[in-house]
Amino acid sequence: MSAIGTPMHTADTLAGMENRTNRMPDIGELVGRGGVAAPGRQLPAHADLNLLRTFLAVYRAGSFTAAAPQLGLSQPTVTAQIRTLEQQTGRELFTRLPRGVEPTPPAHELAGQVAAPLDALATLEGGGPQSGQGTPVHLAGPSELLCVRVLPALAPLVADGLQLRVTQGLTEPLLEEMRAGRHDLVIATRRPRGRALESVPLADEEYVLVASPAWARRVGEYPAADGGLCAALRDVPLVTYAEDLPIARRYWRNVFGKQLTARAAVTVPNLYAVLSAVNAGAGYSVLPHSLCQEYLEAGRLTRLHSPEEPPLNTLFLVQRPGSDANPDVLRVGDRLRAAARAW
Repeated sequence: MSAIGTPMHTADTLAGMENRTNRMPDIGELVGRGGVAAPGRQLPAHADLNLLRTFLAVYRAGSFTAAAPQLGLSQPTVTAQIRTLEQQTGRELFTRLPRGVEPTPPAHELAGQVAAPLDALATLEGGGPQSGQGTPVHLAGPSELLCVRVLPALAPLVADGLQLRVTQGLTEPLLEEMRAGRHDLVIATRRPRGRALESVPLADEEYVLVASPAWARRVGEYPAADGGLCAALRDVPLVTYAEDLPIARRYWRNVFGKQLTARAAVTVPNLYAVLSAVNAGAGYSVLPHSLCQEYLEAGRLTRLHSPEEPPLNTLFLVQRPGSDANPDVLRVGDRLRAAARAW
């Protein structure tokens, strides 16, 4: 007992509490406070922040080589740190590819646990490898829109020093990757569900029914009394990127008020391939106006129908919470919103 009757171990306990109050929390505590920890999580009890920072940089960059300069490390050091973290978690986090790496399901889960705490910690520290000037902006969206509209709009920023990492894909998988911290901005073809991701309308994309001039002349010769355009197109091959004809079915339903009964004559991997096939005379299709605008203006494609209210699809700009710690994310968002007024 001490002179005042306090057990000695109590004084030790108070000293320990004071030490814990003055130190920085470890990642396990940060995750726990954020309410994202779950039973059976794969984080070690006292995970090394440096290993987790390296993991998140590789996850977002898509390769060890690209992550290394962001972290101020050599590529072999990044590789060694990822290997150490994989040993600690008992999970393979990345599949090594000929060019870059592909996150495994455990990596997506881990990124979802640590991205927000690490970003918040980087903000408190006033920068660091995860935020600030010079950090690449990770942008994702539909391939065709990225090529035709987005990258041309951002070219001046790139010339001014912006670092950009672009990923193409479908909206749903891209939003899931954003929730795990992989993307800063996503251009989505629908508004995200829930309130976890902030989004603003970016632009309305018009869809047009098109064919080559030769097919357009043949369709125009079809007697209106015999059913008009819809009947004429029964004898024209339909080109699409999916067997279920999502864009064409919607066009028929909204414009003609009927169900599309045609089957695809040609299916191709993406809308660029659809455009190429239709331009070559393979048949007709429904395409985003932005994708075929240049072909229409040059007379290489012909618009088969001009409805009073063409089908529109609203594009949304989605931003990852916490990504505004990088001022370049805000620059990209502002530039896209300004450019979209003319889309």
